[in-house]
Amino acid sequence: MTAAIIRGKRRRAAAAVGAVTFGLVALSACDKPTPLATVTVGSTTITTEAACYDEGEALANEKVAACLKENAGKTVKASMEDKLRFGVDPKIADEGWTIFINGQPAEQEPNKKTYRTIPASAFFAGGQGAAASKTQVSIVEVASGKALGVWNLTVERES
Repeated sequence: MTAAIIRGKRRRAAAAVGAVTFGLVALSACDKPTPLATVTVGSTTITTEAACYDEGEALANEKVAACLKENAGKTVKASMEDKLRFGVDPKIADEGWTIFINGQPAEQEPNKKTYRTIPASAFFAGGQGAAASKTQVSIVEVASGKALGVWNLTVERES
């Protein structure tokens, strides 16, 4: 009777060791995830991974230009009165980041905080004509004047 219990314990121990080993092998085969950027409007939050990111290495200017044009895939809706709350991973904030609107920088100096609030009206300004209904917004990690990563999303105006 005790022999059956000991064999059962050995089997469970062997299965546990096998599962841990398999898990470690599976994890070692995965790519390291990119830092995330988050945008919140009211109670709606979207999180996006980088469109372009090379483990914190500088990206070529051509690559950055292409990434800024890349379709975001993620959309958040906002009215003109809303505030957009941008949050970035501390790894991004350590280097500095800036916001691009339709491929153009919206600010001169990189921000080094993990959180920032901007009125939605800033993303829909139409200049001479009517306000835009959609805006491509990019968060660009910047260090020493070089882009290290690009995160894209679309801000759509609610009617």
